[in-house]
Amino acid sequence: MTADQTGALTQDIARARKALGRRNLVFVGLMGAGKSAIGRLVAQMLEIPFVDSDHEIERVSRMTIPELFDAYGEAEFRALEARVIKRLLKTGPRVLSTGGGAFMNEATRAMVLKSGLSVWLKADLEVLWMRVCKRDTRPLLKTANPKQTLSDLLDQRYPVYELAHLTVQSRNDAKDTIAAETIAALARFDQAQDRAHTP
Repeated sequence: MTADQTGALTQDIARARKALGRRNLVFVGLMGAGKSAIGRLVAQMLEIPFVDSDHEIERVSRMTIPELFDAYGEAEFRALEARVIKRLLKTGPRVLSTGGGAFMNEATRAMVLKSGLSVWLKADLEVLWMRVCKRDTRPLLKTANPKQTLSDLLDQRYPVYELAHLTVQSRNDAKDTIAAETIAALARFDQAQDRAHTP
């Protein structure tokens, strides 16, 4: 990174902190988009805490996400997820990474749009598939054709993810690059955009 790039990033970080204020920066997007990895880097750059809602759900339930799906089904899992995210949104600022289905829940989405700042990490199908096909821990992909299932989720969810305050393209570039682009997008965020997204 050149001296000019470092200086620009420093300015962006200061503006981003101001735009965020006391709110949480909430990452939304499909599985494999990089919400946790990019979220951690952004939190480090902003010098605020990072929390992953899936990890928090596992901590409070003492069960893994797949175990919760198997034991209680998706509807009960989403209800628990909504309660955990509601609690997490009450204090900030911090960076919050959410599960792929969290923003699809109308009540959760309304809470995020009202009291947080949301960032959609948008990724193409091939990028997502390359990242998620290596592990079989995704409950929603336990189907006969997991790539088609992922494609169907993309079609269903992308119109809803578009409601997020900000959109950043996730791709196979360095994580630092995507994190810096997220900071830059947050630095450019203004109150007019904020009002447009408030439910």
